[in-house]
Amino acid sequence: MMRGPVQWRVLWLANAKFMVGVTGVVRDGQGRMLLLRHRLWPEGRQWGFPTGFAVKGEDFRETVVREVREETGLVVEIGRLVRLKSGYRLRLEVAFEATLTGGTLKLDPFEILEARWCSLDELPEGMQPVHRALALGETPVP
Repeated sequence: MMRGPVQWRVLWLANAKFMVGVTGVVRDGQGRMLLLRHRLWPEGRQWGFPTGFAVKGEDFRETVVREVREETGLVVEIGRLVRLKSGYRLRLEVAFEATLTGGTLKLDPFEILEARWCSLDELPEGMQPVHRALALGETPVP
């Protein structure tokens, strides 16, 4: 039976490596959701919540805080987990609720084309299906 570093090396080589995509379902004090039109997303599906990839060793809640700040200049407080699912190929998808606590809206022009605060009846066309489901509360985590 293998143990120690050899065992870990074999496990590392034998198993899939995952990227972790983390999303923040950000709401303001009036319950509106922050939606962004992402420059690098496919045409026709560019609207969605602040999203990014976790870096090695990062707590996924901190990924949301970092990504929202980098993409929008806004500061958020993290709430409950609302999605945890294996995604496309070697991707894990995680989403947390988040509440606006401060900052000034300043978009990262490399990643974000536009930002809107929307209520449920104002969701834009061209929204990522998973993000629309998150907005509607259709992806509960047990």
